Amino acid sequence: MSIEKIVEQALQDGYLTPVMETEVGRICDTASELSIEEYMALDRLMGALLTGEVVAVPRKQFINVMEELVLTEAIARVAEIEATSDRVLDVGDIAAYALNRLPPLYATTEEGAKYQRQRANEELHELITQQVGNAISRNLDRPNFGSERQAIGKSSGGDVLKQVSSLLQVYAPSFEPKSPSNSLE
Repeated sequence: MSIEKIVEQALQDGYLTPVMETEVGRICDTASELSIEEYMALDRLMGALLTGEVVAVPRKQFINVMEELVLTEAIARVAEIEATSDRVLDVGDIAAYALNRLPPLYATTEEGAKYQRQRANEELHELITQQVGNAISRNLDRPNFGSERQAIGKSSGGDVLKQVSSLLQVYAPSFEPKSPSNSLE
Protein backbone atom coordinates (compact mmCIF):
# COMPACT_ATOMS: atom_id res chain seq x y z
CA MET A 1 0.00 0.00 0.00
CA SER A 2 1.31 3.48 -0.81
CA ILE A 3 1.83 6.31 1.65
CA GLU A 4 -0.89 8.30 -0.08
CA LYS A 5 -3.40 5.46 0.28
CA ILE A 6 -2.49 4.89 3.94
CA VAL A 7 -2.89 8.59 4.70
CA GLU A 8 -6.17 8.71 2.78
CA GLN A 9 -7.45 5.69 4.76
CA ALA A 10 -6.33 7.21 8.08
CA LEU A 11 -8.03 10.51 7.26
CA GLN A 12 -11.19 8.72 6.17
CA ASP A 13 -11.32 6.46 9.24
CA GLY A 14 -9.92 8.87 11.81
CA TYR A 15 -7.46 6.22 13.02
CA LEU A 16 -3.82 5.38 12.31
CA THR A 17 -3.32 1.77 13.31
CA PRO A 18 0.08 0.33 14.27
CA VAL A 19 0.05 -1.67 11.02
CA MET A 20 -0.47 1.50 8.99
CA GLU A 21 2.26 3.28 10.95
CA THR A 22 4.66 0.36 10.40
CA GLU A 23 3.93 0.34 6.66
CA VAL A 24 4.62 4.09 6.35
CA GLY A 25 7.88 3.59 8.26
CA ARG A 26 8.87 0.68 6.04
CA ILE A 27 8.20 2.69 2.87
CA CYS A 28 10.18 5.66 4.18
CA ASP A 29 13.09 3.42 5.25
CA THR A 30 13.31 1.52 1.96
CA ALA A 31 12.72 4.39 -0.47
CA SER A 32 15.83 6.15 -1.71
CA GLU A 33 13.78 9.30 -2.20
CA LEU A 34 10.15 10.23 -1.52
CA SER A 35 8.05 11.97 -4.14
CA ILE A 36 6.50 15.38 -3.54
CA GLU A 37 3.10 13.65 -3.31
CA GLU A 38 4.39 11.36 -0.57
CA TYR A 39 5.83 14.32 1.37
CA MET A 40 2.53 16.17 1.00
CA ALA A 41 0.60 13.11 2.21
CA LEU A 42 2.89 12.76 5.24
CA ASP A 43 2.43 16.47 5.96
CA ARG A 44 -1.37 16.04 5.83
CA LEU A 45 -1.11 13.06 8.18
CA MET A 46 1.09 14.95 10.65
CA GLY A 47 -1.34 17.87 10.66
CA ALA A 48 -4.29 15.54 11.21
CA LEU A 49 -2.47 13.82 14.08
CA LEU A 50 -1.65 17.17 15.68
CA THR A 51 -5.23 18.45 15.43
CA GLY A 52 -6.75 15.18 16.62
CA GLU A 53 -8.54 14.56 13.33
CA VAL A 54 -6.63 11.28 13.23
CA VAL A 55 -5.88 9.31 16.39
CA ALA A 56 -2.86 7.02 16.52
CA VAL A 57 -3.68 3.69 18.10
CA PRO A 58 -0.83 3.14 20.59
CA ARG A 59 1.78 0.39 20.33
CA LYS A 60 2.30 -2.14 23.09
CA GLN A 61 5.03 -4.60 24.15
CA PHE A 62 2.54 -7.29 23.21
CA ILE A 63 -0.51 -7.12 21.04
CA ASN A 64 -3.80 -8.85 20.75
CA VAL A 65 -3.95 -9.32 16.99
CA MET A 66 -7.70 -9.81 17.32
CA GLU A 67 -8.01 -6.15 18.38
CA GLU A 68 -6.28 -5.05 15.19
CA LEU A 69 -8.41 -7.31 12.99
CA VAL A 70 -11.67 -6.30 14.67
CA LEU A 71 -10.77 -2.60 14.63
CA THR A 72 -9.88 -2.77 10.93
CA GLU A 73 -13.17 -4.54 10.12
CA ALA A 74 -15.20 -2.19 12.34
CA ILE A 75 -13.63 0.97 10.88
CA ALA A 76 -14.29 -0.19 7.32
CA ARG A 77 -17.90 -1.16 8.03
CA VAL A 78 -18.63 1.99 10.06
CA ALA A 79 -17.12 4.18 7.34
CA GLU A 80 -19.48 2.58 4.78
CA ILE A 81 -22.53 3.16 6.98
CA GLU A 82 -21.59 6.73 7.89
CA ALA A 83 -20.90 7.57 4.23
CA THR A 84 -24.35 6.40 3.14
CA SER A 85 -26.47 7.57 6.08
CA ASP A 86 -26.73 10.27 8.72
CA ARG A 87 -25.85 7.82 11.50
CA VAL A 88 -22.71 8.27 13.58
CA LEU A 89 -21.48 5.06 15.18
CA ASP A 90 -19.03 4.55 18.02
CA VAL A 91 -16.15 2.44 16.69
CA GLY A 92 -14.90 1.82 20.24
CA ASP A 93 -18.25 0.41 21.39
CA ILE A 94 -18.52 -1.75 18.30
CA ALA A 95 -14.99 -3.12 18.64
CA ALA A 96 -15.42 -3.80 22.37
CA TYR A 97 -18.71 -5.65 21.82
CA ALA A 98 -17.18 -7.83 19.09
CA LEU A 99 -13.93 -8.44 21.01
CA ASN A 100 -15.87 -9.65 24.04
CA ARG A 101 -17.29 -12.40 21.83
CA LEU A 102 -14.06 -13.41 20.07
CA PRO A 103 -10.97 -15.29 21.26
CA PRO A 104 -7.85 -13.21 21.96
CA LEU A 105 -4.81 -13.75 19.75
CA TYR A 106 -1.80 -12.36 21.63
CA ALA A 107 1.69 -12.04 20.20
CA THR A 108 4.93 -10.54 21.48
CA THR A 109 6.93 -10.50 18.24
CA GLU A 110 6.28 -9.50 14.65
CA GLU A 111 6.66 -13.15 13.63
CA GLY A 112 4.06 -14.17 16.21
CA ALA A 113 1.72 -11.41 15.11
CA LYS A 114 2.13 -12.44 11.48
CA TYR A 115 1.31 -16.04 12.41
CA GLN A 116 -1.77 -14.96 14.42
CA ARG A 117 -3.01 -12.73 11.55
CA GLN A 118 -2.61 -15.57 9.06
CA ARG A 119 -4.33 -18.00 11.42
CA ALA A 120 -7.20 -15.57 12.03
CA ASN A 121 -7.65 -14.87 8.31
CA GLU A 122 -7.82 -18.59 7.58
CA GLU A 123 -9.87 -19.78 10.55
CA LEU A 124 -11.70 -16.82 12.08
CA HIS A 125 -12.45 -14.31 9.31
CA GLU A 126 -16.14 -15.25 9.04
CA LEU A 127 -16.57 -15.16 12.83
CA ILE A 128 -14.90 -11.74 13.04
CA THR A 129 -17.13 -10.39 10.26
CA GLN A 130 -20.21 -11.87 11.95
CA GLN A 131 -19.39 -10.44 15.40
CA VAL A 132 -18.60 -6.98 14.03
CA GLY A 133 -21.90 -7.12 12.12
CA ASN A 134 -23.74 -8.09 15.31
CA ALA A 135 -22.02 -5.26 17.17
CA ILE A 136 -23.02 -2.74 14.51
CA SER A 137 -26.63 -3.97 14.61
CA ARG A 138 -26.69 -3.57 18.39
CA ASN A 139 -25.12 -0.13 18.10
CA LEU A 140 -27.68 0.96 15.49
CA ASP A 141 -30.56 -0.27 17.67
CA ARG A 142 -29.26 1.38 20.83
CA PRO A 143 -30.86 4.64 21.92
CA ASN A 144 -28.63 7.72 22.06
CA PHE A 145 -27.59 8.17 25.71
CA GLY A 146 -25.90 11.50 25.07
CA SER A 147 -24.32 13.10 28.12
CA GLU A 148 -25.34 10.26 30.47
CA ARG A 149 -22.48 8.09 29.19
CA GLN A 150 -19.15 8.43 30.93
CA ALA A 151 -15.79 7.06 29.84
CA ILE A 152 -14.17 4.44 32.02
CA GLY A 153 -12.02 6.11 34.63
CA LYS A 154 -10.26 5.17 37.79
CA SER A 155 -12.46 5.20 40.84
CA SER A 156 -11.79 4.65 44.48
CA GLY A 157 -13.56 2.09 46.61
CA GLY A 158 -15.66 4.89 48.10
CA ASP A 159 -16.92 5.86 44.65
CA VAL A 160 -18.01 2.29 43.99
CA LEU A 161 -19.83 2.13 47.34
CA LYS A 162 -21.61 5.40 46.56
CA GLN A 163 -22.69 4.04 43.16
CA VAL A 164 -23.97 0.79 44.70
CA SER A 165 -25.75 2.72 47.45
CA SER A 166 -27.42 4.96 44.87
CA LEU A 167 -28.54 1.95 42.85
CA LEU A 168 -29.95 0.28 45.95
CA GLN A 169 -31.85 3.43 46.89
CA VAL A 170 -33.41 3.53 43.42
CA TYR A 171 -34.27 -0.17 43.16
CA ALA A 172 -34.98 -0.99 46.81
CA PRO A 173 -36.15 2.24 48.50
CA SER A 174 -37.96 0.47 51.35
CA PHE A 175 -35.06 -1.81 52.28
CA GLU A 176 -33.66 -1.18 55.76
CA PRO A 177 -30.45 -2.99 56.69
CA LYS A 178 -30.33 -4.86 59.97
CA SER A 179 -28.10 -3.38 62.60
CA PRO A 180 -25.11 -5.53 63.61
CA SER A 181 -26.67 -6.29 67.02
CA ASN A 182 -29.90 -7.53 65.42
CA SER A 183 -28.11 -9.97 63.17
CA LEU A 184 -26.95 -12.07 66.16
CA GLU A 185 -30.47 -12.72 67.40
